[in-house]
Formats: sequence, C-alpha cells, structure tokens
Amino acid sequence: MKDLILLHGAIGSSEQLEKIAENLKSDFRITLLNFSGHGGKEIPDEKFSIEMFAGDALNLLEKSRIDNADIFGYSMGGYVALYIARYYPGKLNRIYTLGTKFEWNPEISQREIRMLNPEKIKEKLPEYANELSKRHSPEDWKIVLRKTSEMMTDMGNKNPLTDEDFKLIDNEIMISVGDSDKMVSVEESKHVSNLLKNGRFMLLPDTLHPIEKVSVDLITNAIRDFFK
Repeated sequence: MKDLILLHGAIGSSEQLEKIAENLKSDFRITLLNFSGHGGKEIPDEKFSIEMFAGDALNLLEKSRIDNADIFGYSMGGYVALYIARYYPGKLNRIYTLGTKFEWNPEISQREIRMLNPEKIKEKLPEYANELSKRHSPEDWKIVLRKTSEMMTDMGNKNPLTDEDFKLIDNEIMISVGDSDKMVSVEESKHVSNLLKNGRFMLLPDTLHPIEKVSVDLITNAIRDFFK
C-alpha cells in the first residue's frame, strides 16, 4: 500500500483533513501532520516560515522512514510540498495541491493579513474564534494568527518560490483549485502548472476555498485518480 501524507493549510490543523483521510484509508497508508504551532503543537519562538514547515514534513519522513512519499497539500500545505520538491529533490514522489496560493506580493499579503485580525474575528465571528481556540489549544490561537500574518508579510516581500524555481521541479504534480475559490485564482494556478516540468491542472466544480466546504467525495476521487 502506498504512503500518502496529508498537509493542512495556514492556521489549520490535521483534524480538518480527517474526513479525507477516512475516505482514503483503504487505498493508502495515511499520515497526518500538524505543523509547528498548529493543532496544539508548541508555538516556536522563531518566525513561522515555509522553510520551518518544510522542516516539519522532512522530520516526519525521517522519523517514519518513509521514502518518496506522495503528498496531498491543502492551501499552504501544497506550497510546503512544492518547496520541498524544489529544495530537497528526491524526498517526495507525486504531489497534489488544492487551493494553494502561489502569487505573493506586498499588496496581496496585506489583503490576506486583514482577515487574520484576532480582535475583529472575536467581534464579528465569535463562533470561528471559538473554533480556532479549540483547534490550537492549549496554545494561544491569537499568537498563531499573528505569526501567520508575519509570515505572509515576509512572503509578500520575498516569495519563497519564484517562476524559475517552479521550472526546476521534476515531480509529477497536480495543481487544483475550486471554481469558486475567492483566495486563489485560476490564473495563478494554471500559471504554475504550466511552469512545472510535469504539471497538470484541475478545476474543481462548485468548490470554495475553505476545506470544510470542499466535497469530500469530490476531492478524494480526484486524489485517487491522480495517485493510482
């Protein structure tokens, strides 16, 4: 049975991917990972970064003795997977990304950061604030958001992956995005898939960005088809 690692998105946790894991467990040996500072893992003193989260995934591969794992990466998880493919060639096999934002500049990062204000979330979206609190307990969810905002600022100032980086990646990769995703554009997704040596693109119908709003059957069928 093939190994498949599922990587969650920014301010998320592996718990959000459990339904997908359940649907795929008869086809793959599934491994879930919480990035540093997420899902209750201790928040590190250093800045959040794509490089840090790539290190988390690489440590998992080493400890689990998994060679050439296939990866499903949602949102930031997909970015982390491509970062590993670029800078640690041979560590990963095939990669499937969903709703991964590749285009970063100062304007985009500031737009995304505006949605990560803890006080505004508590005021306008108290249920979501409570959800974030539970997701990252016993750590402080507000710190998770602050450190994520700092990371996005850094990515806006210097995108960790450039067009030239994508051209150097050899892995077979599926870049997918929902047709109703308000965070990630079809254009940037297609752009990256075209830069990759072995890239493909998939547009998912009736699909928003939040993983909770993605059809589990739709995405698991797409994952099976790609990794079969």
